[in-house]
Amino acid sequence: MNTNSLGLVLQADKVAEILQKSYRHCILVADARFISAFCFLILMLFADGCKRKPAPAPPSEVQIITLAATNVLIFEEWIGTLDGYVNAQIRAQVPGYLLTQNYAEGSEVKAGDVLFQIDPRPFQAELNQTLAKLAMDKAQAGKTGLDVKRFTPLAKEQAISQEQLDNAVQANLAADAQVKADEAAVENAQLNLGFTKIKSPIDGLAGIALAQIGDLLSPSSGLLTTVSRLNPIKVNFQIGEQSYLNFWRHHTAGSGAETNLELQLIFSDGSTYAEKGRFLFADRQVNPTTGTLQIVGLFSNANFLLRPGQYGRVRAQTLTITNALLVPQRAVTELQGTYQVAVVGETNQVHLQPVKVGEQVGANWIIESGLKAGERIVVEGAQKVKEGAVVNPKPFESATIQTNQPWVQTNSVTQSNQSK
Repeated sequence: MNTNSLGLVLQADKVAEILQKSYRHCILVADARFISAFCFLILMLFADGCKRKPAPAPPSEVQIITLAATNVLIFEEWIGTLDGYVNAQIRAQVPGYLLTQNYAEGSEVKAGDVLFQIDPRPFQAELNQTLAKLAMDKAQAGKTGLDVKRFTPLAKEQAISQEQLDNAVQANLAADAQVKADEAAVENAQLNLGFTKIKSPIDGLAGIALAQIGDLLSPSSGLLTTVSRLNPIKVNFQIGEQSYLNFWRHHTAGSGAETNLELQLIFSDGSTYAEKGRFLFADRQVNPTTGTLQIVGLFSNANFLLRPGQYGRVRAQTLTITNALLVPQRAVTELQGTYQVAVVGETNQVHLQPVKVGEQVGANWIIESGLKAGERIVVEGAQKVKEGAVVNPKPFESATIQTNQPWVQTNSVTQSNQSK
């Protein structure tokens, strides 16, 4: 290697060394600037924190109610079927052609009103015939009676034989018996003639005629119409054995008379019949197949609004719970089969209180244990409070717990009256 080449190599090494030192210096300067800026930011934040502390969060606002003792009336509902107090099935009692229909279908009729007329001529002829035979047999009985009177003294004087007198006496007895038979035949003919006028046996509402004029009727020809006494009207419904026991205990422990049981009738559109019904009677036995007992109630029906075959829901009080505590369901929290409510103390501090719930009353629970009257419980906002938290209680803004109004549940109804 010549001298010039060696010189060039030495100069290149010096240049590289100078560049490397410059690079290191630039990196150190940049790092120093970054570290200074970061430390300055930390110092500023620390200084600001020393001057001001964060304000504590305000207490959570919740809505509460104050518990009050309530008398709760337990009601139950059953599906009922209306039926006439008396249902008279109108049928023909004698054969014949139907001549007239003497009533307006669906109208009110009185006992004794003629509903249908069967052709009476054959029965009138039969009556005339029996009357004629009765007259003949009465004449014959008169003759035999005279024979007995005439033969009696002759037999005593032995003018005639005793046998002749005995024959006359027996002939007279037979004639009298025939007269009685004829009188019975006349009575039967009169009845048959009367049966041609088919009358209503009761006061009530007459149904649709099931026979037409000109039909040949007979006792086996079937139903002609039905007359029902609708005021009062019966309602039939089936109740379970447990409901029957509740009802019986409640009313025997109260008035002692089950006939004082008040019934309500609810129509299919949800409206309630204005008149209150009453208990009439219970069947003699529980149905062993269904485990239910048939109950019959009675409702006044002066305007005939209720009709046989109509369905409705029958509601009756079966139990009374006194001094019960009602809590809205939204205030009760369920966790793994246990229930608890948030109770607000005098210092507005929350305590999560375990409770035992009973009957469901509409949108409320009956609390059997764990709470007492006068305590304040959280209804709105219970999910955001914790044990020991301080809250800002406000009165519950929604409608208060309803009283004096029934709530329908699955096959049962409950109603509560606020105690005074």
